[in-house]
Amino acid sequence: MNRRPSQLRRLALVVLSVLVLGGGSLGYVLHARHRGLPTATVDGSFSLAEPGLYYRDSATGQVARRSGTGGPPATGGPACERFYATGERALCLRKLPGIPARTQALVLDRRLREIKRVTVPGIPNRARVSASGNVLSWTAFATGDSYATTAFSTRTSILDLRTGYLIKSMEEIPLTIDGTRYHASDVNYWGVTFARDDNRFYATVSTKGRTHLVEGNLRDWSAKALRENVECPSLSPDDTRIAFKKKVSDDPAAPWRLYVLDLADMREHPLAETRSVDDQAAWLDDKTVGYALPGRDGRAADTWSTPADGTSEPRLLIPGGSSPAAVS
Repeated sequence: MNRRPSQLRRLALVVLSVLVLGGGSLGYVLHARHRGLPTATVDGSFSLAEPGLYYRDSATGQVARRSGTGGPPATGGPACERFYATGERALCLRKLPGIPARTQALVLDRRLREIKRVTVPGIPNRARVSASGNVLSWTAFATGDSYATTAFSTRTSILDLRTGYLIKSMEEIPLTIDGTRYHASDVNYWGVTFARDDNRFYATVSTKGRTHLVEGNLRDWSAKALRENVECPSLSPDDTRIAFKKKVSDDPAAPWRLYVLDLADMREHPLAETRSVDDQAAWLDDKTVGYALPGRDGRAADTWSTPADGTSEPRLLIPGGSSPAAVS
């Protein structure tokens, strides 16, 4: 039976998609474009166009914004469990109903319109977008729901919008520890943060009961461990320092403290925040980091800020807010 050229092209695309999707968990090319989808916000006028501090409102579950001019917050953003944004892109993580747990990662443009949607197993946990908005990462708890226990595992994904290439799980990235190629069945990644070149990144890897800060390279698809006891790294806007949480106690109720690491000399110093912070801190500017703590007065979370040099006391920034992201 003869087929027209258009039919043959469609058949070839189907065959190619099957081959690509069957290529394993390392990654695949996303062909869906989701064109013409409506805005992910409740109020279509809410967008990233206005500079300010964006955050998740614990009372509504929606993203809101505080501007530097004061006044009441702007509301009407998308509903998310975790949120992060730069000037060009936003990442909204939602927990889907049902069992087993699934996370829906929504990639949004500057007007908070959906441009891509990816569903992965697990509970929403961490979200990051590179400064350009081209590269995004998210972490979901595959099992468990707390880093304070050993009974958890995570799945961390990286999406490159320039190519549409998605790494559904980072666990197969070639890893070097102490100068030697490392292999282990318990390797676990979380908390990615990107450099401004959209190639270099940092993340946490755990194995054999230890956590390591790793530096990764997207072009070479490789990672090397730099030092131990670094979790949830967050790279400063000038690419020179990393804010992170460090385990300082075996008390499961208060195991961590926030630190900043200088990448030039690998020296670290504690921040003035002495409470245990289980969050991936966000740089609000070159001198200040923001983070969430369990809320007061029954709120799910509050956002606090503290100077990155370790001076001055923390201050309450957003009562009832989490997932802070400064957009200029």
